[in-house]
Amino acid sequence: MRKPVSVPPSKGNGIEVSVSDPRREFLEHLLAGTVSATVLMVFGPGVLAMGSRQKEDSRGWMQRSTEHEWTYVININNCIGCGNCVRACKRENSVPTGFFRTWVERYISMLDGVYVESPKGALEGFKEVNAEIRDKAIRSFTVPKMCNHCKQAPCIQVCPVGATFKSPEGFVLIDHGHCIACGYCVQACPYSARFINPVIHKSDKCTWCYHRVKAGKLPACVTVCPNKARLFGDMMDPEAEVTRIFKEDKWMVIKQFMHTEPHCYYIGLPREAAV
Repeated sequence: MRKPVSVPPSKGNGIEVSVSDPRREFLEHLLAGTVSATVLMVFGPGVLAMGSRQKEDSRGWMQRSTEHEWTYVININNCIGCGNCVRACKRENSVPTGFFRTWVERYISMLDGVYVESPKGALEGFKEVNAEIRDKAIRSFTVPKMCNHCKQAPCIQVCPVGATFKSPEGFVLIDHGHCIACGYCVQACPYSARFINPVIHKSDKCTWCYHRVKAGKLPACVTVCPNKARLFGDMMDPEAEVTRIFKEDKWMVIKQFMHTEPHCYYIGLPREAAV
């Protein structure tokens, strides 16, 4: 067995990805443009398979289906940091220990800065902070995080083999049959939402429980939230709660300056958590 070559660690989970020499050599040739189009078709069906069902706009981006516009809304005012959502996601998607498809961060604003923590992804909720931070605190709030399923997703752009793609419904998904675990998508995600799954050795992330939505169900995290902090629905449905919220124009997105056009919207998001 050849000695593995280290790839830069994941931003989201701080792990190292190992890629064998032949695979690394393939990527180098691929990025240099010396791999034939035939090989690209073999390694990139994730995007190519969508060609018969989706059209590209003038920029080359795949257009979504006009039947649905699935949207996720997170109301910060209602989030209590209980961790139910994280535990439900773990159970539903068999997420490995130490890794998270969704997690919750706690922000504590003070005059001299902001203290941010997410112990075990908030799998067990949050404990009381120490006296020093508590005495200096001005306000505290919790913010659920996950993949934003962006319309202009950087992860799709950087995947060298087309394993990351967009479904007709607008979900950003990963074709594990063709993912080579290079880690480029992990580094490209502005939201630190991706990681290399150490069990399957593939890129992994939140899918908004695509398998459940296709079956007419809600994402697992939405079903267990005790305070309706997490909402999911179809904005093509004029009666949907997410449609009403969007029309009220009181929503925000994280890292708007990245121009990724996320489909995850926040209500009551303080500026400390928006950047």
